[in-house]
Amino acid sequence: MSTSSPEAVKKLLENMQTDLRSLSMECKKKFPPVKEAAESGIVKIKTIAARNSDILATLKENSSEVVQPFLMGCGTKEPKITQLCLAAIQRLMSHEVVSEAAAGNIINMLWQLMENGLEELKLLQTVLVLLTTNTVVHDQVLSKAIVLCFRLHFTKDNITNNTAAATVRQVVTVVFERMVAEDERFKDIVDQPPPVQGNTNRRSVSTLRPSAKDAYMLFQDLCQLVNADAPYWLVGMTEMTRTFGLELLESVLNDFPRVFLQHQEFSFLLKERVCPLVIKLFSPNIKFRQGNSSAASPAPVEKPYFPICMRLLRVVSVLIKHFYSLLVTECEIFLSLLVKFLDGEKPQWLRAVAVESVHRLCVQPHLLRSFCLSYDMKQHSTKVFRDIVNALGSFIQSLFIVLNTGNPAATNTSTGGSGAQGAAQGAAQGGLGAGGQGGSLTTQAAFEYRGTWIPLMTVSVQGSAKATYLEMLDKVEPPSIPEGYAMSVAFSALLDLVRGITSMIERALAKEEEEAVRREANPDQNTQLEPGAHLVWEEMVSACWCGLLAALSLLLDASTDETATESILKAELNVAALCGRLGLVTPRDAFITAICKASLPPHYALTVLSSNTANLNKAYSIQGQSVQIISSSSESHQQVVAVGQPLSVQPQGTVVLTAKNIQCMRTLLNLAHCHGVVLGTSWQLVLATLQHLVWILGLKPGVGGALKPGRAVEGPSTVLTTAVMTDLPVISNILSRLFESSQYLDDVSLHHLINALCSLSLEAVEMAYGNNKEPSLFAVAKLLETGLVNMDRIEILWRPLTGHLLEVCQHPNARMREWGAEAVTSLIKAGLAYKHNPPLAQNQRLQLLLLNPLKELSNVLHADIRQKQLESVLQILQSQGDSLGPGWPLVLGVIGAIRNDQGESLIRTAFQCLQLVVTDFLPTMPCAGLQIVVDVAGSFGLQNQELNISLTSIGLLWNISDYFFQRGEAITQELEREEAALQKQAQEKGEPLNRPFHPAPPFDCLWLCLYAKLGQLCVDPRPAVRKSAGQTMFSTIAAHGTLLQQPTWHIVVWKVLFHLLDCVRKSSTTADKEKIESGGGNILIHHSRDTAEKQWAETWVLTLAGVARIFNTRRYLLQQLGDYFKAWEVLLDHIQSAALSKNSEVSLAALKSFQEILQIATPVKDSAMPNDALAAMGAPVLIDPLSAPGPGRPLLRSDSMLERLTSYNCAELQAPPPGEESALEDAALWWSAWNTWYRTGTDSTRPPSGGTGTDRPSFVPSQPFLTALVQIFPALYQHIKTGFSMEDLRKLGVILHGAVSIPISSDASPFILPSYTEAVLTSLQEAVLTALDVLQKAICVGPENLQVMYPAIFEQLLLFVEFSCKPPQYGKMETKHVANAKYNQIQLFTPAEWVALNYVPFAERSLEVVVDLYHKTACHKAVINEKVLQNIIKTLRMPLGLKYGCPSESTWKLAVSSLLKVLSTGLPVARQHASSRKFDTMWPELANAFKDFLFTKSTPPDNVSIQEFQKNEAIDVEVVQLISTEILPFAIFIPKDFVGQIMAMLNKGSIHSQSSSFTEAEVDVRMREEFSKVCFETLLQFSFSNKVSTPQEGYISRMALSVLLKRSQDVLRRYVDDERLSGRCPLPSGQRMKLDCQLLRQQVTEIIFVLKAISTLMDSLKKTQPENVDGTTWAQVIALYPTLVECITCSSSEVSSALKEAMGPFKDFMQPPVSRVPNGES
Repeated sequence: MSTSSPEAVKKLLENMQTDLRSLSMECKKKFPPVKEAAESGIVKIKTIAARNSDILATLKENSSEVVQPFLMGCGTKEPKITQLCLAAIQRLMSHEVVSEAAAGNIINMLWQLMENGLEELKLLQTVLVLLTTNTVVHDQVLSKAIVLCFRLHFTKDNITNNTAAATVRQVVTVVFERMVAEDERFKDIVDQPPPVQGNTNRRSVSTLRPSAKDAYMLFQDLCQLVNADAPYWLVGMTEMTRTFGLELLESVLNDFPRVFLQHQEFSFLLKERVCPLVIKLFSPNIKFRQGNSSAASPAPVEKPYFPICMRLLRVVSVLIKHFYSLLVTECEIFLSLLVKFLDGEKPQWLRAVAVESVHRLCVQPHLLRSFCLSYDMKQHSTKVFRDIVNALGSFIQSLFIVLNTGNPAATNTSTGGSGAQGAAQGAAQGGLGAGGQGGSLTTQAAFEYRGTWIPLMTVSVQGSAKATYLEMLDKVEPPSIPEGYAMSVAFSALLDLVRGITSMIERALAKEEEEAVRREANPDQNTQLEPGAHLVWEEMVSACWCGLLAALSLLLDASTDETATESILKAELNVAALCGRLGLVTPRDAFITAICKASLPPHYALTVLSSNTANLNKAYSIQGQSVQIISSSSESHQQVVAVGQPLSVQPQGTVVLTAKNIQCMRTLLNLAHCHGVVLGTSWQLVLATLQHLVWILGLKPGVGGALKPGRAVEGPSTVLTTAVMTDLPVISNILSRLFESSQYLDDVSLHHLINALCSLSLEAVEMAYGNNKEPSLFAVAKLLETGLVNMDRIEILWRPLTGHLLEVCQHPNARMREWGAEAVTSLIKAGLAYKHNPPLAQNQRLQLLLLNPLKELSNVLHADIRQKQLESVLQILQSQGDSLGPGWPLVLGVIGAIRNDQGESLIRTAFQCLQLVVTDFLPTMPCAGLQIVVDVAGSFGLQNQELNISLTSIGLLWNISDYFFQRGEAITQELEREEAALQKQAQEKGEPLNRPFHPAPPFDCLWLCLYAKLGQLCVDPRPAVRKSAGQTMFSTIAAHGTLLQQPTWHIVVWKVLFHLLDCVRKSSTTADKEKIESGGGNILIHHSRDTAEKQWAETWVLTLAGVARIFNTRRYLLQQLGDYFKAWEVLLDHIQSAALSKNSEVSLAALKSFQEILQIATPVKDSAMPNDALAAMGAPVLIDPLSAPGPGRPLLRSDSMLERLTSYNCAELQAPPPGEESALEDAALWWSAWNTWYRTGTDSTRPPSGGTGTDRPSFVPSQPFLTALVQIFPALYQHIKTGFSMEDLRKLGVILHGAVSIPISSDASPFILPSYTEAVLTSLQEAVLTALDVLQKAICVGPENLQVMYPAIFEQLLLFVEFSCKPPQYGKMETKHVANAKYNQIQLFTPAEWVALNYVPFAERSLEVVVDLYHKTACHKAVINEKVLQNIIKTLRMPLGLKYGCPSESTWKLAVSSLLKVLSTGLPVARQHASSRKFDTMWPELANAFKDFLFTKSTPPDNVSIQEFQKNEAIDVEVVQLISTEILPFAIFIPKDFVGQIMAMLNKGSIHSQSSSFTEAEVDVRMREEFSKVCFETLLQFSFSNKVSTPQEGYISRMALSVLLKRSQDVLRRYVDDERLSGRCPLPSGQRMKLDCQLLRQQVTEIIFVLKAISTLMDSLKKTQPENVDGTTWAQVIALYPTLVECITCSSSEVSSALKEAMGPFKDFMQPPVSRVPNGES
């Protein structure tokens, strides 16, 4: 709420009335006048309030009257009343309702109170309120008020004194503030120019305005008072102190400098009054010398007084700061005085305040610049600026000396003691920086030099001079200065000085550069620079550098605190950089040398530095045994952080690096990094120092040349603390950044840097010769870093850089050369990767320049360098492979420069490069490089260090070939262009064009180079390589051969394929048969590959198969080459020699190839061949071979590249017209193949000549081989059948018979043999029958003249049929017959090595074929003439005769059924040709066959069941039925002897006696009753036939009957006799029965049979016409009767029942005898 608001006014009125009432009440008794005045005052106030609108203004007008009662109240001198009145007056003042007159009255009243010593504090308060709330008090009244305050300041009461002092200060400030406000009000009104300044002592003040005048009078009187003169204006002053006066002067000068600078009157006071006063007051300090106050001095000198001296210095600081421009001369005096006060002879406190004052100057660089301009640069003037700097330096040096020479505080105590005291003292004095680490046990920051220890305190913030002793305004006695305080301030001053100057000049320089840039941009604007600015700066630096360097070097040496050291180093760095920028070489080098020396261990021998500075320690060893003499500070308080080896030729002891050395090193790095441009020749200094430091620290270069912490090779000589370990990465980082920043250097500076590095590197190279010490790699690493960052201008550096580094690569020291290589390769990689302008693609010269050092590295013999070279090639490929262009031959040359003695890892790296080239970069490469790629890939295949690489390189060759194929046209065009150019050059030179396979077109030559390489690899000593190369080569030719031109194929066939086959055959036949235990390492070798011979066999297989496949798929193309027949013969020769190889894998594969070239092979997996070589090989067929064309069939292509390839293989796409010529040629080819097949078959199936079963024959062909061999024939036959002769058939038969006869090895038998129970044919047997089948079918449809071959085929087949009972022999080999192994197959194989096959199924199948064939061909002339039927019967006799004796039961059954079938076909034919007598010899054979079968000598096995027996009997019956239907009815066409034999057989069959082995129960079945019955019936049928057509037949019948009846009679007679004989034995009836069982069983059975036959005969006779039976027969029949009667007594019930049946029919013949009447008698 403001004081003028209505509420405030209202409140004021109320308060005043209340105050007046209170006053009236207090004074009622004692002071009635006052009471009255108060009451009239109330009335007055009420009246004013009632009558006026502007109450405050009216109050002010009447303020004298209003205030009067209160003034009277104060006059009572009653404390209570006085207090009440002063409070009321203050209230009025605060509302600004006091007029000037009233104010005068109030001041007078206050003065009285003051003189009476009443209410002093209230008085001061009232004065202050009066002066601050308004400006009504002026001139004399004001001066009286001020004097009043001064008077109160000098009372006895402390509180009053202090309050009054504060009030005085405030009042003085108020006075000057009024003047400033007044100036502000009048600033727009133009003053009249002041009159010219006279030479008067007192200036007229008439020109000043009121407030200014008050201020002037006040300031003038303050000067008077300080000078102990009477004041002009402050009348009534009784006493004054100089200290207070100086403080007031200082505050006015400091707070209101504009007053003095704007008003001449005040400026005059400054020059005329203040400066002389100061100089006068300084005099005691100037003259005083500490310790000179002895009696000997001529006159006593006034001792300096601390409070005044200190205040004077404060005033001086203010004067110099604000009024330097006004007081140039005076300031020179002040500054000279200041310098003098720093003198060592002055008291400590004086030096301390003086140094604080100097510090205040040092933080004002512009002031210092002015000093330099005003004094140092003027002739005959004091060099003030230089003196200040030097004085500071001397002051610092003196502190180290003085403390030891006569400072009472330190003389009697040891250094340590004084240090402790100082620290304690510092701590006591309010903790002035002492131990300021919060009580932790860290060492206090301090300087120590030659035993003098000076603690360092925190005295001020950087850049501000906060003084301690200049502020001690309350101290009268000089304070005791803590140890180290002066040093700390001087140190701060020094740093602030450097910081100020450098930053000021740097700013100016930066501004100048900006201006220059702006001027370049706008040349029109002409901005003026301050003239001579550079001169000033150079003068400043020249003036101060010596002093600075001396002081800073000393402090750096003495510093024990990291922060302090950092500050010192920063200062040195800034000065050095500034000198560099200003082109001041000497100071620059001096500062850099100082930093360098500080970085290295003490007395480190480094010639570069010693030449720059006087070498102090020549007399001492490098290890510095006498270190204490030179510098006691260097090691005592320094933390050792690293121990390392000095970098020198001779091995020496270790050197020690301290934390400070490391700090200095970092500064050095910083200097070089930030200010490299200005270093020039100093680079040598900097780099040499850094190299030594890096060496001592054991930093080793890493990737890109950056240094990383590493262990020294020599072992434990380098010891690093953890402190420095954490620092090292930072240092190495800065080191790298330092060289990175070289990109910002101009060319000249860059050359300075490169030269410095090269000379350092040469030194290191020299040092590394002849000893195994770790070399210094600093220079090499940094050359690399510098090169890397200056790629944009690499051409100007490249030759010196790489030339030097290539020399380093040759160095015998491994580390040295390793780094040379690292540097060269990194630079090349970076150079290629850099985006040059113009790009490398357009700047071929630069590209080759960059790549050339890479090629040069191939000349280095050290393996590690080659490894590096190859690794970098790999990286170049990965990053720049696309853009190498003309550099390819160079790069490929590097990759291909491998030798077998180089070791695995080099080869592996080189190979990775090649892989990358082939997979990624073939399209970007000029085609001229492709042949180089093929050569390089081939050389990797042939190297013997690493098998996997050889194998993979073959894969690469495949990829390359694929690439050629895909890009054929483009490559061809490019190569032909190149060829034309080369041809032209060759012609110009008159030389022939020299390239491999020359006449062939260039693209074909590329292919031939590829095939030649693969050909070399196909005969590599390592099987895996051969296999892989072979597969690749054939796949390539198969897939891509279409691209070759026709003449090129000639080279491929003869120079590549046949040459390869020859080599492989030769190697295979001479290969070692020794067993190889393992394939290297822990690889086990399969038994099928455990000798070199077996491994070569695999190669042979692969090669032959590949060549055959090419001949097959490219047949028509090859046929046009002209010598195809010759090639075909050569190929067949190879196939034959392989087929006859003793290695089953090779021989089988040869036949597969044979099949393939005959175009009959089908890729069917043969399950019966587990060891099938081709299947195991898994040869990759990358593009299906062309579908095999038969003669005259057009060739169909399976690939999709038809359109692209038409140009290459038109010939191949159309089959040649089937003209006579080609047909003839084809025939020749096929007959050539037949001859090969025949020779192969003959040689392979010929049985071994000598040897018994005990000696294992050398070689027996395997079943798969024989099967394959036989399978070839059918297809082959299709092509030669027109000329196939009987002789050829005979040859074929020999081979087939031989093949089937060959046994198999017992270890293979489980795979090939079917189990005995299966009636299965082996593949070979199937093939044999198929071959014959093909022949037979061909004869069938062929011309008549072929049919003469039928008998030969029958002959062959019948030979096979015989195998069922008589397996074939293979030479004299002992074999087990599998037929004997019915139940127990496996065990039988153990004793015998060889097992004959189960021929039964084969023989039976052959028999079926015979039957079929005979059925078709029975009527053919040749078949009839050659007695085929007789041969069939003759062959069948064997199984028929053996019957149960056959190895397999099925055999004789099949033989019977076959015989029946053959006879059913053949007998009609035989009857037809009866007259020609061609079949005469057949009949006896047939009769014997019947006889051998029907009455076999072999007995059926015991285990034959009844059912089986009945089945067998049915077969016999079938034969008899055949006789009765097919033979006997046609007896007239049949020889008589044969019929007789048949009748005899039937007779024999009708009275058969069976085997003795049947039980009684079976007797009736086992008797072959049915058979006998049929025989008998047949006999009877033909005996009593009504139609006896010839006498011959009747004769047969009669003969048969007579034989039959005679036989019956004999049987019956014998039986009766036996019965009778056995009946006589005296045996009980039970035993009798037993005897019957044992002895008479046979007879009983036989008699039963005879009896049954008789009954049958009787039936037949009954049915027959009586005239057909002659008398003898009847007589024989009747003669049987008595014998039958005799049998009645037999004991057997079966015989009895049979007897009944036999005797029954006789009743029909029993008639009464007819009486004979001879000669007519009755």
